[in-house]
Amino acid sequence: MEITIKINGRMVSVEVSDDVAECYDQGRRKAENLSHEKRRHWDDREFDEYIVAAEGLLPYQPTPEDIVCQRETLALLLSILDTCTTIQRERFLLYALYDYTYDEIGLLYGCSKSAVRDSIEAVRKKFQNFFLD
Repeated sequence: MEITIKINGRMVSVEVSDDVAECYDQGRRKAENLSHEKRRHWDDREFDEYIVAAEGLLPYQPTPEDIVCQRETLALLLSILDTCTTIQRERFLLYALYDYTYDEIGLLYGCSKSAVRDSIEAVRKKFQNFFLD
């Protein structure tokens, strides 16, 4: 199948397989649809959120600076958790990340509810002391 493409400002006819021609045509139609949607949006007419979602554009895309800050914060939080005992860290993570109750954690570790609460409060105090100082 023969298609016409633009190379360096010059229109060139190229012989390609049917699969390549179909992909090229789909890409051309997709670009045309997006261009049309952008014009509608810029003219203060409706904007079709479905097309944005279908094209894979996310509402939030972190910048490289955001990613670096997130990684630094995660490393900081993990370093604070490393100062805790293994039991404290495990109980805190079960409570904070997995929504276990004090009773459920107590059953897992074979201890009382107050012992679990004390472990979790000790970790919380370490975080508070670090961030308030």
